[in-house]
Amino acid sequence: MKTRSRFSAFLVLCFLVALIAYLDSPFSFIHKDHSYMTSEPAVAQPVDTEPPSDVPVLEQRLEDVKKIDGYYIEIYQEYEVYYDDKGNVIKREPTSKTESIKYWDKNQ
Repeated sequence: MKTRSRFSAFLVLCFLVALIAYLDSPFSFIHKDHSYMTSEPAVAQPVDTEPPSDVPVLEQRLEDVKKIDGYYIEIYQEYEVYYDDKGNVIKREPTSKTESIKYWDKNQ
């Protein structure tokens, strides 16, 4: 008898949880006046991605390659590049940031 009452209490609890989950979902009859989905897909509008001429674009350029103790070391310099409206480079200024990549020469 005790296991039967526990089982029935468990079933009632599962039913209540399922009912509450349904009523809280956007598909229940309570939320029928609210639209959560559209029948028409959203159309993405193209965006003009050209940067304005007064804002620099940061670029990395390879400055030097050295071979030291069986390793190649590539040194890159960061530049601020300014473009005009047609995409031509107006000026290119180096920044103080440099990066290096070190990798082993497997042919040695």
